[in-house]
Amino acid sequence: MSKLMISITHSKDNADKATVGFVVANASVASGVETAVWLSVEGVRLAVQGYADDIHEEGFSPLKKLMDDFIAAGGIIWLCSPCVKRRKLDEGKLVKGATIVGGAKAVEFLTTGASCMTY
Repeated sequence: MSKLMISITHSKDNADKATVGFVVANASVASGVETAVWLSVEGVRLAVQGYADDIHEEGFSPLKKLMDDFIAAGGIIWLCSPCVKRRKLDEGKLVKGATIVGGAKAVEFLTTGASCMTY
């Protein structure tokens, strides 16, 4: 099976990149590709309940819908552990399907045949 990691480093600071990252992630998972979204830097904020609810870039579905559809289709959302800690995010208030992991998890995924795109 093919594997793809979508690395998203932005949230409201660049909603276009955050949105397009999830558009591509949805296309990937819908194509039968094992797909993981790696949220790091400001991107980790997207996984906090309610944060993405008002992000809606013209021409795209709302970001919350894109994220919900991605999880429902079997996509994986990983959050960079040090990035979450640095921003003092409440681990108990993450969206369904989001998991905090260390960088080793991303490295393992990438070194077992995954390609990566970054937004």
